[in-house]
Amino acid sequence: MSLLIRNIGELFDAEGDALVIEGDRIAWIGTGAPAADEVFDAEGRAVLPGWVDSHSHLVFAGDRTAEFTARMAGQPYAAGGISVTTNATRAATDEELAANLARHVAEAVAGGTTCLETKTGYGLNVPDELRSAKVIAASGVDEGTFLGAHLVPAGSTADDYVKLVAGEMLDAVAPYVRWADVFCERGAFDYDQSRFVLEAAAARGLGLRVHGNQLGPGPGVRLACEMTAASVDHCTYLTRDDIDMLAGCDTVATLLPACDLSTRQPLPDARGLLDAGATVALASNCNPGSSYTSSMAFCVTTAVLQMRMTVHEAVRAATLGGALALRRDDVGVLRVGARADVHVLAAPSATWLAYRPGMPLTHAVWRAGQRVV
Repeated sequence: MSLLIRNIGELFDAEGDALVIEGDRIAWIGTGAPAADEVFDAEGRAVLPGWVDSHSHLVFAGDRTAEFTARMAGQPYAAGGISVTTNATRAATDEELAANLARHVAEAVAGGTTCLETKTGYGLNVPDELRSAKVIAASGVDEGTFLGAHLVPAGSTADDYVKLVAGEMLDAVAPYVRWADVFCERGAFDYDQSRFVLEAAAARGLGLRVHGNQLGPGPGVRLACEMTAASVDHCTYLTRDDIDMLAGCDTVATLLPACDLSTRQPLPDARGLLDAGATVALASNCNPGSSYTSSMAFCVTTAVLQMRMTVHEAVRAATLGGALALRRDDVGVLRVGARADVHVLAAPSATWLAYRPGMPLTHAVWRAGQRVV
């Protein structure tokens, strides 16, 4: 079965005014109207790749409204709040965790997200990290990540806990995920502890990711580049050396502006990273504590209006940038052979994402050739 999308007003990073989907792939892009089994008239609307959200935490229970309220009243954000979600997640059933994940994925898809990464990290013991990983694997989410090294749970020391994470916990979870991540940050894990976890994960064949430089300058960027991690995420506090390292390695700098706004942190130096030649991604960091939104459009709008990114740079970071952060070459782009993830805006150009901030601008979405919105 083939589908022709024609009369496209703006085709992002591609030439033409039409494309054809065959099965789950893009089969043709160009000008005109070749024959197809079905036709969708875009009526001058813009067509983008589906958003690629390469950083989220969607296996959880409960909420942290009280923490958010306190933060808006002036209390600083600290990593320790994760323990509140850990307690709620441990108390939830598998069915409750799966339903909550499905609800949040549906919200993301409704906003144009067609490729999504999500993490464990609110179990912080072997049985609860394992069931979180199983929930992700059973959900159909594109990319699953093991984040046992999210926070040191109560009753354990950091050194003892990383031994558990890199040993029994990793052995249990590894069959269900593709990636391993670590929160290399003050209040969480230092350079040596983080490296210990990542080295164990790499030995098990998992790809590597790093939470780094969120709460202040630190070794996260250096660790990610040394370990050839696919991405280092947050990058809120970067030195000149950090930027130069990212420009000189294959690690993607994934920026999470919705989190920085919610925690009242400064926004990352996107302009400095881009001008230095680093690869930049934008992601939602959707989680109950520090960024409770899956709106990639909001992240793009923020990047344009407050981070000095052009519309093209921001949309590219939220599509191709996310794909690169996941080491994927089949999503985040509109090209022949790519997965047919297509986002039709209710607008004539991508510029309207920033020009009309906060407005619902998703008109239609196809994921792997299937219309989902």
